[in-house]
Amino acid sequence: MSAATAAAPTTSTGIRAAGLACAAAGVLGAASGLFLAVVEPQVPDTRFSYPLTAAGFVAIQLWFVVQHLGLMAGVQALWVTGWTGRRRTARAGIVLAQGGLGLLTITELYAVRAAESDYPGPHTATLDALYGISSIAAGVGLVLLGIAALRTGTAPGAGRWLPLALGVWVFVPMIPALMAGHVPARLSITGWMLLFAALGLVLARRSSR
Repeated sequence: MSAATAAAPTTSTGIRAAGLACAAAGVLGAASGLFLAVVEPQVPDTRFSYPLTAAGFVAIQLWFVVQHLGLMAGVQALWVTGWTGRRRTARAGIVLAQGGLGLLTITELYAVRAAESDYPGPHTATLDALYGISSIAAGVGLVLLGIAALRTGTAPGAGRWLPLALGVWVFVPMIPALMAGHVPARLSITGWMLLFAALGLVLARRSSR
């Protein structure tokens, strides 16, 4: 047995695990978004933690930190599959996508500091900027990965268009929805998470074959 043959199952197993992690993170992220959209508000909408109390806000922010790692695992697995190729567009895409998602993860943790702040408050302007920068970077990166995946044409089924859909979704409808209010924002994020879940399932199914 050659070294390449021996290494293949390990790579396939890693992609499957990352795909399943992404799928789970996407489904649970969607559930979290729906929960925040429909839960009875416990504080006024002038509080940064709205609709949760400070304690509830801290808990869900810490959950988001863990959940985002699953999304990043899925994006990395997409790169490992080779579906996007290794040309300049794909290389720029993976750096921006992972950089944006990584910054978003750090921002979720940093937001804990503002749990008891009014909105706008001392930390909220910085947080708004960080959320905006990280989301746009991730969106641009995913668009580039999506373009690269379409060019290579090696991804199976929905894997050909899901990376591009994930990137486009950031700009339409998510960013407009984020500016439209609490419920539209949460519903748009829920949709984004479901696309991540779909990507994770495609990755898991690919590796099992």
